[in-house]
Amino acid sequence: MSRRTALLAAGGSLLALHAPGAHAKAQATTAAAPTVWPQALQVPGGVARLSLGPAATRPVVHTPGAKGEPLPVLVVGDAIEWTAVVGIPLSATPGPAHATLQPAGGGAARQLPYTVAPKKYKEQHLTVSPRTVDLSPEDQARYERERDHQALVMATFTEQPAGKALDSLRMRVPVPGRRSSSFGLRRVFNGQARNPHSGMDIAAPTGTPILSPLPARVIDTGEYFFNGGTVWLDHGLGLLSMVCHLSAIDVKVGDVLATGQRLGAVGATGRVTGPHLHWGVMLNRTMVDPALFVPAA
Repeated sequence: MSRRTALLAAGGSLLALHAPGAHAKAQATTAAAPTVWPQALQVPGGVARLSLGPAATRPVVHTPGAKGEPLPVLVVGDAIEWTAVVGIPLSATPGPAHATLQPAGGGAARQLPYTVAPKKYKEQHLTVSPRTVDLSPEDQARYERERDHQALVMATFTEQPAGKALDSLRMRVPVPGRRSSSFGLRRVFNGQARNPHSGMDIAAPTGTPILSPLPARVIDTGEYFFNGGTVWLDHGLGLLSMVCHLSAIDVKVGDVLATGQRLGAVGATGRVTGPHLHWGVMLNRTMVDPALFVPAA
C-alpha cells in the first residue's frame, strides 16, 4: 500500500477511496486498486480529474463557460491531495482544454491543461406528439420561461447542502431497470434533429419509487413542458442531479434527503414515448454522463 493510500485511509476524504483492512493488507498482491468516483473520461460529456497536489484548504478552481465566463469547479480530497473534477460539455471541441487554479495566498492563476478526446455518439430517431416538436407561440413562450428559470437552478453552487461533506461521489441509480437510452445520443424527433440526450433513461413502470442518488437538498420541483414532473437535487460544490417525467413528486424545495430516500415516482409526463426515468447529472453547469458515477450495469 502506498503512503498516499494509507494517509487517505486514516483521514476523511470526499473521494471514494477505500483502504484495505488488515486481512486485505496480507493479500495486497491480489487486491484491486481503490476506485474513485466519478470515473475519468476526457471526452465531450465526460469528466476530467485534475490533480492539484497538497494544500491546507480546498483550492479554488474555475473552468471557462460557454461565453468564456469562469465557472466554479468541484474540488474533492483533503490536505494531502486535492483533485478538481471538471465536467466537459457535450459541445466541447476535441483537443486542448484547461481549468484555472487560483492560489490560496493570491498571486497569478495557474492553468491546469488536459486534452479532450473525440467521441462519436449514436443517433436515435423518435416519434412523439407533434405539439412537443413544432411549438405553438404559447408553448414556445412557456418553454422560454422555464428555460430561464432552470438556468438559475443550474447555477447553484453550495458547500454542504445536506449538512455535511460527502464521503463519496459514488451514486446510487435512482430506480432499477434497463438503461433504455444512453447519454449523448444524437436525437431526431419526428424527423427533426434536436439537442443530444443529456442524461440516462431507465425503463421502469409508472409508479416505481425514485430514490435520491446521494445526500442532497431539493432545490427545485415543477411540471415542465419537455421534462414533465421534475426534481432538481443539490449535492454540493456544483454537483447537481435531476430526475424527470415523474408521475408523483413527494418532496418540496428545501427538503434534505439521504441516499436512497424516496423523492417521487416514475411516470410518462412531458415529451416521452412511454414511462421511464430520465436522470441527469451536472458538474460546473454542464450535463455529464451519469454512468461515470455508478458501477457498470
